[in-house]
Amino acid sequence: MKTNKTPQNTRALDKARVLELLASGANKRDLAKKLGLKGGGRIQLKRILKELQADGAIQGSPKRGFTKPGELPDVCLIEVTGIDADGETLAKPLEWSGDVPPAIYLMPPKEGGAPMIGDRLLARMSKHGDSYEARIIRRLERETTTRLIGVLRDAPATGWRLVPINKKERTEYALDKSDLGGAKHNELVAAEPRSGRIAGFSRVKVVERIGSMDSPKTISLIAIHDHGIPTEFPQSVIDEAKAAKPITSQGRTDLRAVPLVTIDPPDARDHDDAVWAGLDDDPANPGGHIVLVAIADVAHYVTPGSALDKEALKRGNSAYFPDRVVPMLPEELSADLCSLKEGVDRPCLVARMVFDRSGHKKGHKFLRAVMRSAARLTYAQAQAAFDGNPHAGMTDTAKKTLADVWAAYQSLGVARGKRDPLNLDLPERRVILGADGKVASIAYRERLESMKLIEEFMVLANVAAAEALEKARTPLIYRVHDTPSKEKLFAFSDFLRTLNISFAKGQVVQPGTFNRILAHAKGTPNEAVMNDVVLRSQAQAIYDPANIGHFGLNLAKYAHFTSPIRRYADLIVHRALIRAFELGEGGLTDREMSNLGSVAEHITMTERRAMAAERDSTDRYVAAFMEDRIGQSFDARVTGVTRFGLFVRLAESGAEGLIPIRSLGADYFHHDEKRQALVGQRSRVSYGMGDALAVKLLEAAPLTGGLRFALVDGPEEPSRPSGKPRQGKPSKRSGKDRFRGKKR
Repeated sequence: MKTNKTPQNTRALDKARVLELLASGANKRDLAKKLGLKGGGRIQLKRILKELQADGAIQGSPKRGFTKPGELPDVCLIEVTGIDADGETLAKPLEWSGDVPPAIYLMPPKEGGAPMIGDRLLARMSKHGDSYEARIIRRLERETTTRLIGVLRDAPATGWRLVPINKKERTEYALDKSDLGGAKHNELVAAEPRSGRIAGFSRVKVVERIGSMDSPKTISLIAIHDHGIPTEFPQSVIDEAKAAKPITSQGRTDLRAVPLVTIDPPDARDHDDAVWAGLDDDPANPGGHIVLVAIADVAHYVTPGSALDKEALKRGNSAYFPDRVVPMLPEELSADLCSLKEGVDRPCLVARMVFDRSGHKKGHKFLRAVMRSAARLTYAQAQAAFDGNPHAGMTDTAKKTLADVWAAYQSLGVARGKRDPLNLDLPERRVILGADGKVASIAYRERLESMKLIEEFMVLANVAAAEALEKARTPLIYRVHDTPSKEKLFAFSDFLRTLNISFAKGQVVQPGTFNRILAHAKGTPNEAVMNDVVLRSQAQAIYDPANIGHFGLNLAKYAHFTSPIRRYADLIVHRALIRAFELGEGGLTDREMSNLGSVAEHITMTERRAMAAERDSTDRYVAAFMEDRIGQSFDARVTGVTRFGLFVRLAESGAEGLIPIRSLGADYFHHDEKRQALVGQRSRVSYGMGDALAVKLLEAAPLTGGLRFALVDGPEEPSRPSGKPRQGKPSKRSGKDRFRGKKR
């Protein structure tokens, strides 16, 4: 009998050793050799490297090498991004997992012309302070798809200019009239670089007209185009969607007599989940409940290899903005045939779960069924019914279903309390638009118990799907969330020490470990910042065909099953269930099973792309809303500390912006990473995470989404102390002396 000689604790034991070897300059091949790995051990190493990347402990790739976060390898690929006010050529790394990449200053080439905006280069890097100097090794073939998104400006004195929407861009671009493509002043456009310069500026040409900046709806378009989110469906996809027909009940479990209801936000356009609960009549389960979670059967319409399937995979997920949705599926499906509309027959995949009186699951099974929603309810309507004040127009059937799901939810709370998942309280901003498309108000979304009920039912259905497929030995894509990395826990411990809270760095953490700290901060001035800091200490959840569990939910098995209209991961799980339990056509194919790893990586990327675009869009709407409030003062708290300033969040609206370090006064401020504070060198004045500040709004830039603040009692634009260097900004001298950035 063969035995696996790889130690059971390899993953936990070797992470530290792998990081140590990477720090010494080892590449992936060196790692395998130095660790003495063969066969399965090499597979385990690959797994560890992926986890370290997900943790944020390393960045890079096996081909180009791995580095610590915040550092670039000796040789890397860069892209020329612009020219700063001093005439220095700027670049960015093509691969970077952090929030803000380091500044890269490109040295003039020894031969050949100066690189243009968008040129990609293989360069040798030299670190000086917080910045890098890059020397060109080789120019790569120019990417024809390099695009700049910006706004056209026609200034009589200077001619046509393109102002980039990216807040990291420090320069404008020039256009000849022949390069406008019909675009006009104040239009949002996509442009591509052209050879040559105009009045010293790099030249570009318009390749797409996106919309006028005079229209509020253009704000979302900026984020959509900036992040490359597909918006137009190919004709073949539209044709397939239009050809889809309603289903019949043949071959399906008929649940049309069961009064399932949908509970969603009031502005929901699609309804992909419905719920029902009732007392279990099994004498062996007194006080127990049966819970049904019915999910739209998207797999019936989106079959493997079809045009709809290929486009859904390409998009990966839907993206949601204040004024629109960019759906994963065409509206013929997402808002109609796959939407569980009230009073209409719809195909569904159902998780039938049985719980005892303490909320512990006794069993589950999956059905392919047809249902007819008994009511379309909002969270507010459901909450009113739970509180004993049902809406006047609510039917008795809907009232009965709500009473039963509430009773089931109450019993489930016992088991949830024992599981003790991570309990973060992170208020979500809601941008409310008026009839004119402009921002009417910004508020925090209300957290109702009805929302928590639906979340809990969905979590339980997701767990059941993962457990069922794993037991059936059917491959699937899990939703995994690793434990916090050692590096993040050390930083978390350092921050807690500033609050006189002890946190042993070597301890084995559980979600409850963080929950106790959050509970201790509840009701104190540190409550909000503690939630932020705990969130930042966590790894990012990803999709993966290999299961490592979900730390945040404190679950050993977890998959996404409940939103196939808007997430491709859920569609894969549906197909896996159909195959595993022989529920008809549309099951997971052998080819899909062999490609689950690449699919998981892709949809993890599209999810993060959508999240970034949604966040950027919200930031721009907030900046547009704040434009009329420049000069006003606000109460704020510090939510982030960097070497270039403080990020603050306004108490009133949740709007976030930057206090540049130059606005803190004439002192020279050092970035103390352990304390997460900026500390004055002479005055010892300190500004740190969670500090309450009175701030004044100096600038609001809807084009980039940036807000700039200053301290109410501080100077707006102070000069630097005599003899003190600019922080992180290089001079024009060559070599190491060219950089004045202070080492951290």
